[in-house]
Amino acid sequence: MAGRGDKLKSPQLIDGAGFEFRAITDPTKLYPISEPFGKDENKVDGINDQNKKTGSLVTSFVNTLYTRTNIPIVGISASKGGSCISQWQIDSKEGYLKDAIERLEKAKEFLNGSIRHIYTLFLQGESDGDKNTSEEIYIKDFNSMYSHLKHHGVEKLFLIEIGRCNIKDQEHRYDEIRNAQRKLDDVVIVSSILIGEEMKDEFHFFQESYNKVGHDAALNIPSSYL
Repeated sequence: MAGRGDKLKSPQLIDGAGFEFRAITDPTKLYPISEPFGKDENKVDGINDQNKKTGSLVTSFVNTLYTRTNIPIVGISASKGGSCISQWQIDSKEGYLKDAIERLEKAKEFLNGSIRHIYTLFLQGESDGDKNTSEEIYIKDFNSMYSHLKHHGVEKLFLIEIGRCNIKDQEHRYDEIRNAQRKLDDVVIVSSILIGEEMKDEFHFFQESYNKVGHDAALNIPSSYL
């Protein structure tokens, strides 16, 4: 979700389709969404991806959803590449979830009641596969994280399934995480196409794949949520 693609190969934002609320660097106004999405939204004692964001699925997702609804989206960057689900707990030393919730609350205050829906778009789990997180632990930690997001107004979580493992003989590690994600309650799986996408190295996809999965995820959000 943090995005290790190529901003130059991301689509151009449709005028008026989406805006970024920069909770860390400038929470005083909205900015038209641009890639790399959330590049500078780093917090030392929270979500800090340094300068690693290079291109994401966000613009593609926003463009496609806007063409379906004609309603602009306000996005909040709260992603950390290479993170495990255990690090997204309310009491974790990294503080990722606490930071994400604080960003959400700032956005709610800024938008001052002009919000139709609050949703989370979620793509995470490869690092759990690399570290052999069990299906049971993944589900438990995910549910704990999600319960806190719901408490702060998130109505639904739209999940993009992780892709394949690009390390020979290690594919089963990602299979377990994918199986766990399919057993989660009260989430909507909106894309599973990453498993068939070509990768540029052992861990990352080309920008073209980010564009495809963003488009696919936006197409697959049920109309009842829009």
